[in-house]
Amino acid sequence: MEIDLPDVLAEVGAEFARYEAALVGNDTATLGQLFRDDPRTLRYGVGENLYGYEAIQAFRAARSPAGLMRRTAKTVITSYGRDTAVASTLFYRDSAPGRVGRQMQTWIRFSEGWRIVAAHVSIIDEPRDPT
Repeated sequence: MEIDLPDVLAEVGAEFARYEAALVGNDTATLGQLFRDDPRTLRYGVGENLYGYEAIQAFRAARSPAGLMRRTAKTVITSYGRDTAVASTLFYRDSAPGRVGRQMQTWIRFSEGWRIVAAHVSIIDEPRDPT
C-alpha cells in the first residue's frame, strides 16, 4: 500500500479546506455534500452522537450560525492508497480561551468524489505540555 501519495494528499487537502470554509461560513449545503449520504455515516460531536446522514443534516440545520469562527493548527492528512484518508486538526475559538478542539475525519473516495464517512469532534482544556 502506498501512503501519502502527493496527488491524493492534494485532493483531500482541497476537500478539507472546502469543509473548513463551509463550516465557519455555515454553508450547510456544502457540508451536506461532503458527508456521505448513508445511514452508516456517523459524527460524534462535542455534545451529540449522530448516526446516519439524516441525523447529521438535522443537526446542521438546527445549529446556530453564531460563533463558528475558529483557527486550525497542526493539521495532518494521511492517505492510505488512492481511496482512503484521515484528516486530523486542532482548532481554537476566541470564545473558548484555554480550550482546544480536536477533529478527525475519515475520507473515502466514491464515484461522486471524496466524502466523510466518520467524524469525531471533542474539546479539552489546553494541555500544559503541547506535545
